[in-house]
Amino acid sequence: MRYEVKLKLTYSYDAPTDHARNLLRVLPSDILGVQRVTSRLLNFDPPPSERRDAVDFFGNAMTSVVWHEPLAEIGLELVAQVDRTSAQPGLDLSSPLGELPAEIAQMRSLGPDAPHHYLAASRRAGPTPEMTAFAQAVLQPGVTARAAIEAVGRALHREMKFDAEATDVDTPAAEAFANRHGVCQDFSHIMISCLRGVGIPAAYVSGFLRTYPPPGQPRLEGADAMHAWVRAWAGAETGWVEFDPTNDQFAGDDYITVGYGRDYDDVPPLRGAMRGAGGQESAQAVDVIPLD
Repeated sequence: MRYEVKLKLTYSYDAPTDHARNLLRVLPSDILGVQRVTSRLLNFDPPPSERRDAVDFFGNAMTSVVWHEPLAEIGLELVAQVDRTSAQPGLDLSSPLGELPAEIAQMRSLGPDAPHHYLAASRRAGPTPEMTAFAQAVLQPGVTARAAIEAVGRALHREMKFDAEATDVDTPAAEAFANRHGVCQDFSHIMISCLRGVGIPAAYVSGFLRTYPPPGQPRLEGADAMHAWVRAWAGAETGWVEFDPTNDQFAGDDYITVGYGRDYDDVPPLRGAMRGAGGQESAQAVDVIPLD
């Protein structure tokens, strides 16, 4: 499936800043067997004084920008065209969950895709007794790794309520789980914590999701949003699979990946610092437009 992805971000300041520095992870990249990026362009208004593009350890595209002159507003616009090639998983040929520790121990690579990086607790996604017990309660004896991933994701979807007002970007996963309310970031961090608690390496995925208007209604420009879901390791034979607990489904052709990380801290769309006075306001608009 071919898509055009558009992202617009605007930051307005009460008083002009005299220095701003930002690091962005919003550019989708090629992922073998998953997606191919045929074009991508990231522009800023006003143009930055300095710009550097690089790739981090996990293979995510990074853009570092610095402004030295006073700024009242910063705008950025991403336009990319992406071929998404992954489909729903077929037959479950993954390893039994009980064999996963031995398979992880046999992996000798410490590259970005190695499961070892995604098994231990990270700052935003660490197992708790409550989340581990929740995961264990939904797993059947002799379950395969992929079936376990799916069971935990579907159970969280049943248990959790999507609530955009319940949490913010800094809400701990344990708090969101205790309240059973949250957004896609919370759903993903909780699922990662649950999977790690039962020995399944799990990663955070940042990207874009195509959404559908109600039947008979026109598609609204800017109505899509950045999204988060989970990537989990199901053994050496199956490798990584992706599940979206917010929407209760494996990630398929409607998902466009921007980056992988241990949790949100590894793949925030924007992180930076500014020097100024007063508050700020921000606005975001996303379009995921099918081209086929």
